[in-house]
Amino acid sequence: MKSAVQVFDEWAKLGKDRGMEKGHASAVDEMMNFALEERDLIGKYFSFMDLGCGNGWVARKAKKNKFCEKAVGLDGAEKMIETAMRYEDDVEYILADIHNFLPTEKFDLVHSMEVIYYLNNPEKIIKNINLSWLKKGGRLIVGIDHYYENESSHSWEKKVGTSMIMLKESEWLDIFVRSGLVEVQSWRANKSEGWEGTLVLTGKKE
Repeated sequence: MKSAVQVFDEWAKLGKDRGMEKGHASAVDEMMNFALEERDLIGKYFSFMDLGCGNGWVARKAKKNKFCEKAVGLDGAEKMIETAMRYEDDVEYILADIHNFLPTEKFDLVHSMEVIYYLNNPEKIIKNINLSWLKKGGRLIVGIDHYYENESSHSWEKKVGTSMIMLKESEWLDIFVRSGLVEVQSWRANKSEGWEGTLVLTGKKE
């Protein structure tokens, strides 16, 4: 099997990043509306990190918020970062191994869409995010399409040709709680007939 980084590099070369953006837009809009409405209510400037940013579209979306003073996109796929950097925007892009990355500063909001189940040890990453990425009171929000209850995603590992972790919604929630996050909750975004929707998981640093 190929690594997830190899797969996403190939997708970037083929221009599939634009299809990913279009396919994930509805779920991401729901996630971002939830997170950004909270930031608007707080009414203070905030910093944003997109974990597995692809071509940077979510980071650019966050940067348009009037309170977002800094937006950063992180990805392990070189071609995705190269694609993101072609856009003329006020977003910082970082190419790094997500498994070992430690930011030099902490963030108020960390977002990740369709990335976490590709990682070798997602619980370790989520713990690291809570400990080293988030400011006090900061929020992590994650979108997952490949999970046990979403039967139409069960064939993806074989189809894509890379390793994917499949867990139940309850197991993902347990990971968030064990990682020390508080106010943990989940819901399904963009659900339709034959599609269980994107599993959204979120929690805050105490």
